[in-house]
Amino acid sequence: MAGAPIPSFSDMFFGFIPGCVGETSALAILLGAIILIATGVASWKIMFSTVAGALLTGLLLNAVAPADPASYLNIPAWDHLVMGGFAFGAVFMATDPVTSAQTEKGKWIYGFLIGFMVIVIRAFNPGYPEGMMLAILLLNTFAPMIDHYVVQSNIKKRLKRATVTVKK
Repeated sequence: MAGAPIPSFSDMFFGFIPGCVGETSALAILLGAIILIATGVASWKIMFSTVAGALLTGLLLNAVAPADPASYLNIPAWDHLVMGGFAFGAVFMATDPVTSAQTEKGKWIYGFLIGFMVIVIRAFNPGYPEGMMLAILLLNTFAPMIDHYVVQSNIKKRLKRATVTVKK
């Protein structure tokens, strides 16, 4: 993290920083999220759980961070939400209906793990400081498995409930 200081939260939120199209203004991305949720195109569960996963992981890493201010672990958890491609990925990429989890519980797990992986990649791999795309690609490969285990869990619960009512 040696180099230029991190811009302020408000500069990153409003987009007063240099960067690629789609990753500078979290405010514009938030407006896009509202439109996608209102029209039913994207899952708010994936968006919310991605933010929750990143925020909780960031807070956990902040708690165990060394005293070195140059450590990536010391980036405030809320700054992770507006820096780089995190907001864009959480709203427009992670919610892709073809490659994301399909079950309701699976969407929560899928999103949370994306948020977790983004922060872990950012904090522990300084050679690859933007982990959103890698986290989404990784979890896209696991989405069918997440759905499979969620469905199997539901089947087991229903079978258990069915046998309990039959025995009465």
